[in-house]
Amino acid sequence: MPYDEKLAERIREILKDREGFEEKKMFGGLSFLLHGNMCCGVLKEQLIVRVGPDRYEEALAHDHATEMDFTGTPLRGFVYVYRDGFETDSGLEKWVRYGIDFAESLAKKEK
Repeated sequence: MPYDEKLAERIREILKDREGFEEKKMFGGLSFLLHGNMCCGVLKEQLIVRVGPDRYEEALAHDHATEMDFTGTPLRGFVYVYRDGFETDSGLEKWVRYGIDFAESLAKKEK
C-alpha cells in the first residue's frame, strides 16, 4: 500500500470544491495541489503538509509533527504529521489549512 486511501479520501472531501484543486502522485504517495502548488499529501500512513518556511517552526512545535526527511535531509517547510494529529476531522482540517494557506500564498502555476 503506497498510501492510506482512507486518509486521501478525507483530504479530497476538504479540498474538492476549491478552485485549482488537483491530485498528483509524488514522493511515492499522493499529493494534493492548489493551482499547481503542493499543499499536502499522503505517504504510507502519514500526512505530509507543506507549511512553508514562515510557519515551519510553529508546525514542528506540535507533538504529532516532525521534520519531513524523505531524502535523509529535512525538507524545510514540509512536515510529517502522525495519526494522532489527524484522527479527528477537526485535526485533519487544521493541518490541511496550514497547507492551503501556504499554497495560496504562492503564484499560480500555468499548466
